Amino acid sequence: MFTPRVPTNPAPTGQVPPAITPTAITHPDPTHAPGHCPCHAPAPAPAAPRPTAQITPTGLITVAVGGTTAVLVVGAVLVSLLLAVALTGVSLAICALVIRSLVTQTKQR
Repeated sequence: MFTPRVPTNPAPTGQVPPAITPTAITHPDPTHAPGHCPCHAPAPAPAAPRPTAQITPTGLITVAVGGTTAVLVVGAVLVSLLLAVALTGVSLAICALVIRSLVTQTKQR
């Protein structure tokens, strides 16, 4: 009940291929043990450590200027979006006041 079943799709000819049942994997050579063959060789020694990156004053200035530019551009975009939302809200409020005054004037007449 709990064994996995692989669905079989019929071939274009209408024949269904036989299902393959999984079996336990056994090694053909019982004398095969770790250390007796090249497939179980020990791992190679680690390579020499890589050199660390050298930060020059020019590179440091370049990174600082690039970061500052990115912060300023993102800030300008966010401020412009906030300004657009504020202007939209103000214009909607003015439209609501005008419509309200028109509706009240027609009721009084």
